[in-house]
This record gives sequence, C-alpha cells and structure tokens, in this order.
Amino acid sequence: MTAVIEPGTDWTRTLRRYLAVSAVLHLIWEVVQLPLYTIWSTGTLKQQAFAVFHCTIGDVMIAALALLLAFALVGRPTWPGSGALRVYAVCLAGGASYTIYSEWLNVSVRGSWAYSKLMPTVPLIGTGLTPLLQWFVIPTVALWFAIGRAPWRDGKSDATT
Repeated sequence: MTAVIEPGTDWTRTLRRYLAVSAVLHLIWEVVQLPLYTIWSTGTLKQQAFAVFHCTIGDVMIAALALLLAFALVGRPTWPGSGALRVYAVCLAGGASYTIYSEWLNVSVRGSWAYSKLMPTVPLIGTGLTPLLQWFVIPTVALWFAIGRAPWRDGKSDATT
C-alpha cells in the first residue's frame, strides 16, 4: 500500500506516480474498449495496435494537462496535503470536457473514428459512454494511488473524520 503523502513532501514524486499509473491504466482501458469502435472489425492488427498506442499517448497528455490546469486554477503549494478536492474536481472536469469535445470532433465532424453498435452513448450529447467514464475512473484511481488516499480528501484531516 502507498504511504499517505503529507504537506511539504515531494509533490513531484506524486506527479510521477500519477502519470505512470495513468499511462498503464489508459493503455488497459484503450485495449478493453477497442471492440466498441469500428476499427475492431474493420482494421488490421497493425492499425488496431497503432490506434491503441496513439490513443494512450494522447490520454497521458490529456491527463497531464488536466492536472496542470487544476494546479494552475486551484492548486496550493501544499498539494497533495491540502486542497485535494479542488484539484481533483478540476482535473476530472478538464479531462471529461476535453473528451466530450474530442469525441464530437473526431466522430461527428472529422470522421477520424466511429463507434460500433456496441458503444453505449450518453443521451443528448452523443458521446461514447466508455470514453467519458474513462476520465472519471482513471484519474480517480491514479490520484488515489499517487497520494495514498481518496483524492478528494486532505491529508491530516483523514485521521479525525
């Protein structure tokens, strides 16, 4: 189990953990959700592998930028010891917002990829459910692992609540 990181500790170590865990989880997620896209039935193995690799790299970039946005807007120098909820919420909102935009752009406008009949979509916005869920599940798990506690809870207050 990961030790809880207290205020004043090396936040760069936390960031590295977040990105490493995020990369592994995004890779797994991309492989598992591949049958929900048409490339699963129309693409070659080489095209599928490239899509998984390309999307995973993009996911890690989005994860890093969403966390950077959260730090810029609401971060505190004592993160992850304090201010965790705000950073977590903005990080999730950033990742989810970009996903809604990117899925719309690449599915509806550019036609860069397409959903298979197996992909559930979110009513009204038409975004695939699994790409959207990806930006709630993976940042939550990656941040939890990186800071050693629920990412919406501050460090020292956990012992008293």
